[in-house]
Amino acid sequence: MEAHSSILLLGLCLLFASSAMSTLAEPKAHHHEFVIQATPVKRLCKTHNSITVNGQFPGPTLEVNNGDTLVVKVTNKARYNVTIHWHGIRQMRTGWADGPEFVTQCPIRPGGSYTYRFTVQGQEGTLWWHAHSSWLRATVYGAIIIHPKQGDSYPFPIPNRQETLLLGEWWDANPIDVVKQATRTGAAPNVSNAYTINGQPGDLYNCSSKGTVIVPIDSGETNLLRVVNAALNQPLFFSVANHKLTVVGADASYTKPFTTKVLMLGPGQTTDVLISGDQQPSRYYMAAHAYFSAQNAPFDNTTTTAILEYKSVRCNNTTSCKKSKPIMPQLPAFNDTNTADVFTRSFRSPRKVEVPTEIDENLFFTIGLGLNKCPKHFRSRRCQGPNGTRFAASMNNVSFALPNNMSILQAYQQNIPGVYTSDFPANPPKKFDYTGNVSRSLWQPSFGTKGYKLKYGSRVQVVLQDTSIVTPENHPIHLHGYDFYILAQGFGNFNAKTDTKKFNLVDPPLRNTVSVPANGWAVIRFVADNPGAWLLHCHLDVHINWGLGMVFLVDNGVGQLQTIEPPPADLPRC
Repeated sequence: MEAHSSILLLGLCLLFASSAMSTLAEPKAHHHEFVIQATPVKRLCKTHNSITVNGQFPGPTLEVNNGDTLVVKVTNKARYNVTIHWHGIRQMRTGWADGPEFVTQCPIRPGGSYTYRFTVQGQEGTLWWHAHSSWLRATVYGAIIIHPKQGDSYPFPIPNRQETLLLGEWWDANPIDVVKQATRTGAAPNVSNAYTINGQPGDLYNCSSKGTVIVPIDSGETNLLRVVNAALNQPLFFSVANHKLTVVGADASYTKPFTTKVLMLGPGQTTDVLISGDQQPSRYYMAAHAYFSAQNAPFDNTTTTAILEYKSVRCNNTTSCKKSKPIMPQLPAFNDTNTADVFTRSFRSPRKVEVPTEIDENLFFTIGLGLNKCPKHFRSRRCQGPNGTRFAASMNNVSFALPNNMSILQAYQQNIPGVYTSDFPANPPKKFDYTGNVSRSLWQPSFGTKGYKLKYGSRVQVVLQDTSIVTPENHPIHLHGYDFYILAQGFGNFNAKTDTKKFNLVDPPLRNTVSVPANGWAVIRFVADNPGAWLLHCHLDVHINWGLGMVFLVDNGVGQLQTIEPPPADLPRC
């Protein structure tokens, strides 16, 4: 009898243990509420009524495991239209939750709400969310941290602690007023007044030292820093005094580890790095400033800082803290393209990957600026660009214009005419010396809401070619709904005969945003396995405002698993 009871008890224990393990491994649904609202935020000695989420600047950090589902109800209590984009999330079959205004949804009007529902699939690392309406993302943004599935681990030693560093950009004004003024005048918008780390400018700005972010570390520790460039218009260099950084991930994909003293992130990009507490216990500045590749243009040349502080020297006494100034890192020169290029070329996938080798769609997109002649009915104050023009930007000489009465995805799914056309050119309408002295006749783009259709499952290669029209510039190009492999990048004009030999078809990095070199090119590949309307655009918001974007229209495949889900019942109406 005792033996029978023991066996029964053992069986019950095993059953409960199995049930507990099963519960641990099951994906979860995480429910959040975002309230978009005006909140007093004081920076640089002045208080502004900034648009925030839940009164927080930056907004809430969302933490999930690979395989989990996020359900985020967004209620708009601000005076502007708003949408939220979940930057880098694949949105498999859930394109209605992607967020770009008038591309996948109409905006959430003041007083309205919309619930975003999507599952995180096959991604681990750091992503972020941000507003995708006008310039609201200057203050409406936050991190998304994707941990490995329950029971899985990192492909590197478990860090002692983790810190998220959101690099931002601050205007001592209402950012919406800044972009509205630029739209009225046709000139470039005013540059920012400060950069920030987790919303704080740091010690080098007026009225800012009290809020400077402190990042703790212990001697002997190895910690994980999740660095996000959430700046609106500026690629940034980032460094930590006297410490090396080991890159282990980017854009929620793991990378082959490499060590560097400096990071360069374009807006939209994320980089995960390990940092070791292997220096003399002290206080060290973590600093970021502009990487600026455009010529003869104004930019914000200030420097934001946080402090890496060893626990054994933690400051409790304000007076002694002021005496022991943190050590400053040596940041690259603002125009140090070589350092930026060396860094971006260092990324590799951790192992051999399956890169599409046969190509169904071989596309060539020029990207860059332009100038529009002043319309005859405009007064001169509306044309304050160079020589009485208005700034523009384009891909393949088409300046992208958003619709305003319906989203492109809705029109595409419901076959509604008059919202967009599907004739975006696969190649530049006219070939020219893209990085040379370009004829002024090519400086004025045409306008249109143009998409390019892709069959489900098609294997796509895109050459992204910067031009020297107005000025060459490093462009962070972001593709919604997809990750892609970056096969190669280089300077000058892409040469299909010689540059294809440089392609990395073994272990190229997987990213969602590629930094196309100034006066150069980059080549990406992906498989069109996610039906919907997916924006490809420059993540410098000033450039997308001017038209540097286009939309891929990906057809449904066969069966439910290759078909976009129906639109949610609460999808905002225009």
